[in-house]
Amino acid sequence: MGESVKGKTVLVTGADGFIGSHLVELLVRQGAKVRAFVYYNSWNQIGWLDDVPADVLSQIEVMSGDIRDRSRVEEAMRGINYVFHLSSLIAIPYSYVAAQSYVETNVVGALNVAEAAKKSDSLVRLLHVSTSEVYGTAQFVPISELHPLVGQSPYSASKIAADKMMESYNLSFNLPIVTARPFNTFGPRQTARAVIPTIIAQLQMKNPVLKLGALSPTRDFNYATDTASGMLALALCKAAEGQVVNIGSGEEWSIEETAKLLMDISGHRPQIVSEEVRLRPEKSEVNRLLCDATKIHNLTGWKSQTDFKTGLRQTFDWFEKRNKIAASSSKQYVI
Repeated sequence: MGESVKGKTVLVTGADGFIGSHLVELLVRQGAKVRAFVYYNSWNQIGWLDDVPADVLSQIEVMSGDIRDRSRVEEAMRGINYVFHLSSLIAIPYSYVAAQSYVETNVVGALNVAEAAKKSDSLVRLLHVSTSEVYGTAQFVPISELHPLVGQSPYSASKIAADKMMESYNLSFNLPIVTARPFNTFGPRQTARAVIPTIIAQLQMKNPVLKLGALSPTRDFNYATDTASGMLALALCKAAEGQVVNIGSGEEWSIEETAKLLMDISGHRPQIVSEEVRLRPEKSEVNRLLCDATKIHNLTGWKSQTDFKTGLRQTFDWFEKRNKIAASSSKQYVI
């Protein structure tokens, strides 16, 4: 019988975020005792954890802090069996103007988690969450874990550094660390700055023009609950220790194709315009991402369960119901 999180103590950093909230929900449903590490703020807000069902939220221990504060991270990890490290600055455009913030949060944050793990006497396994952005534009497809790492943005460079920090702690101190590289996750609770919510926002506003950045880049979109289940599968897999493992659907869709599918769902068909302000610097644009998910399937049996069109429909319906997208996201581009 394989490992299980039932009855185990689990820490999720970045639990207040998009993917983190879905992961927390899954873990509670699986019987884990979850400590949700959320970014401290004076408004006592807990991010997207506010959106999880009340019966789930009531079972979570919420702990506020800052991943850059090592003592707070060490406190969060006391008595923990499994750690899911998701806490990260993720917006690529903002990394062009605030690179130091990405180093301090993504690299130093990873170091703090690794140091706390080294001091732990209860840790079974640490899952460090990376990103497919570390591969840069695909040099071959589908992209396996052997693909070269290319820092095509300050964000991706910071995640490469964080990955290598975790690798070093596995090799130097024999820490049971698995690095997961999810491709482009989408679904309910995603922030408005991401491309799919950006498209949905403009379609729901019935704008005559749909303003996007580059239209030709392709992405491997994976539904949020599938990404969460892939993370859990890897965290419970001893054979994955010391390894980097992709999580993705194995399908690619261009931004333009994605926009047209969402138009079909919405029934609104504006003119698509590529705005210069939304474009990445030429050498920084990642033109193609397509996941080779062979490794995770061989290690755990995991496969993506939600097809892209179904996931888009569910995402569109959620945003329409929640009306969570700020009007500014469709009227003015903000990095």
